[in-house]
Amino acid sequence: MIFKLSMQQNSIPFHKTGYFSSLICDYLDEKSDLKPFYNRFPNIENFKNQIEEKRLSVSSKSRTVLTKVLKNQYKNIKASELTLQNIESLSSENTFTITTGHQLNLLTGPLYFLYKIVSAINLSKELKAKYTDCNFVPVYWMASEDHDFEEINYFNFKGKKIQWNKNSNGAVGELSTDGLEAVFDLFSLELGSTKNAEYLKELFSKAYLEHTNLADATRFLSNELFRDYGLVIIDAHDKDLKAQFIPFLEEELTNQTSFQSVSETNKKINELPQNYKLQVNPRNINLFYLKENLRERIVFEDGVYGVVNTDITWNKVEILKELSDFPERFSPNVIMRPLLQEVILPNLCYIGGGGELAYWFQLKEYFDKVQVPFPILLLRNSVLIQTEKQSEKLKRLHISHEDIFLNQDELVSKKVKEISSIDIDFSTQKEYLVNQFQDLYKLAKQTDNSFLGAVKAQEVKQIKGLENLEKRLLKAQKRKLDDEVSRITIIQNELFPNASLQERNTNFSEFFLEYGENLIPTLVECLEPLNSEFIVLTLKG
Repeated sequence: MIFKLSMQQNSIPFHKTGYFSSLICDYLDEKSDLKPFYNRFPNIENFKNQIEEKRLSVSSKSRTVLTKVLKNQYKNIKASELTLQNIESLSSENTFTITTGHQLNLLTGPLYFLYKIVSAINLSKELKAKYTDCNFVPVYWMASEDHDFEEINYFNFKGKKIQWNKNSNGAVGELSTDGLEAVFDLFSLELGSTKNAEYLKELFSKAYLEHTNLADATRFLSNELFRDYGLVIIDAHDKDLKAQFIPFLEEELTNQTSFQSVSETNKKINELPQNYKLQVNPRNINLFYLKENLRERIVFEDGVYGVVNTDITWNKVEILKELSDFPERFSPNVIMRPLLQEVILPNLCYIGGGGELAYWFQLKEYFDKVQVPFPILLLRNSVLIQTEKQSEKLKRLHISHEDIFLNQDELVSKKVKEISSIDIDFSTQKEYLVNQFQDLYKLAKQTDNSFLGAVKAQEVKQIKGLENLEKRLLKAQKRKLDDEVSRITIIQNELFPNASLQERNTNFSEFFLEYGENLIPTLVECLEPLNSEFIVLTLKG
């Protein structure tokens, strides 16, 4: 029987975590300098105009193709009635999607895979409650055309890296699942034999050992985890879907529109006073050529189109014929993938992490140029899960929810200063010293101005001396309070593996082993996608 876990929920602003860029924090604060780089801010009222704008841009033919393709992709999947209804509803002009995307990471990869999809599910529910005459479908866009196998061929479980060693070329979605038996055997040994462990073994086995390629395996796995919530999973590596994208692919091949537009946007971003970091840089042609065991860049040099690291070449007429005959062979890179998504889906909102949203900000001018509505951009929910036992440890150590996000040296120093029996803060002495030197400055001005430099040098020397004494005293107190320091570092290392956010490191299976089938319903219950704060969630098993 599935039920929600007992939980306690707290939250802190993203900017207080120290893990999010100034670009993302400024976006959440709706800073005016960023407004030219997105369409509408993600609040519930703004979806009204987004719905109307998108409704006018989606043809009935496009909806018919989408529904047909999805039905075909689900023909061997045991989908829920809600998912099947959602697929069918996409043919209606009143149905819209809320989309998130993710690579085909082995066993979903890091925890934030769950948070992305739950964000899409919950936003769809929230929109339905507000706009009752429309339907909203949560969509997971599988990045099946990626070729960075090293980024997806492992997951972390209890501090160990469970890795799939295999030679890989071409798109990972088509990659054979041969060799995953060894990974299954290793993972099974780590899991043990509890009821939840047996479920995870069965899930892994059915997904990866009973499907022949990684895309089918990932679709099965994602459907098993989220089918009760009507999630629709799409693989855009499809001839019929890509055929709708042909006009934009032609534009890219012949006019390099994305390069020109994104380059201009990048220039504008670089001119902003905040010094935001650019996430992506465009190429002259932002497409790959895709065939079995091949995904390489298309280039245009000296009037000839070619595929790097191959002897494949075309003239203009030939490549446009290739595009017309085989649109599925033309694979967008990070610059053009978002456009493909917005062309083939009746999409209102894209939900992603900070890095993803950063490159979406670079695309607004490009979307305007090709006259495709730019979606609302929403930062996915972020969560730190802690057990009841870990929560009690933090309370005993008087570590707050904000404290735990400090880097370890800052955290230890802060807590040692708080619990030390002697005062390690020399601020009072420094202030006294500064005041003393103010009198010396006045005296120097009355005698000889050349004396000012000597006074300043002495002030700097003595303040630095005090700072060094403060550091030595703090270091000595850390040694004296070694037991407390050890407990602080242990609990933070548990919650922030490898000094990184838990959600970017730990696989969901670690928590499923503890909380079982109640884990996802609990996340669905507590995550609020439009509440832009970092969630600290204490689960009580």
